[in-house]
Amino acid sequence: AGTNYSKNDILDKSINIYKTNRGGKITYHGPGQLIFYFVIDLRNKKKDIRKFISAIEKTIIDTLKQFEIKSHADRKNIGIWFNNNGKLEKIAAIGVRVSKWIAYHGFSININNNLDPYKKIIPCGVSDKGVTNLGKISKIKFDKIEEILIKKFITNLKNLNV
Repeated sequence: AGTNYSKNDILDKSINIYKTNRGGKITYHGPGQLIFYFVIDLRNKKKDIRKFISAIEKTIIDTLKQFEIKSHADRKNIGIWFNNNGKLEKIAAIGVRVSKWIAYHGFSININNNLDPYKKIIPCGVSDKGVTNLGKISKIKFDKIEEILIKKFITNLKNLNV
């Protein structure tokens, strides 16, 4: 759980919660997710956290586009979202901490993980939207998604001058 979660975000009080020092609320990590954590020195870059988050969002959106999955960011609800016939479902969570202009933590993408654990929490404090994974959206294989993410992340950081 990030530093901003509340006890009300935990629907099933029997689950184990691991507190971290990243921003954001409560989320779930488990098998079938791709976790992309980093440590990036932003001290000699433009000190603009919003641009940095935009680079992360663009990285995920551009990567999913390579697999013919249309997704988008939402300023009000951090993460990357998929429109499933009018119902918005989170496909990727973002949780970053910046201390002394060093960025920590990162994001996760749901690939073929079990979605049941999300029923035990209010993921990222958002109760009116769903959670999905790439396997539910498309039956293609997501080979080399890690390599694509890394290349796009580097490119997007350079392009945003971060």
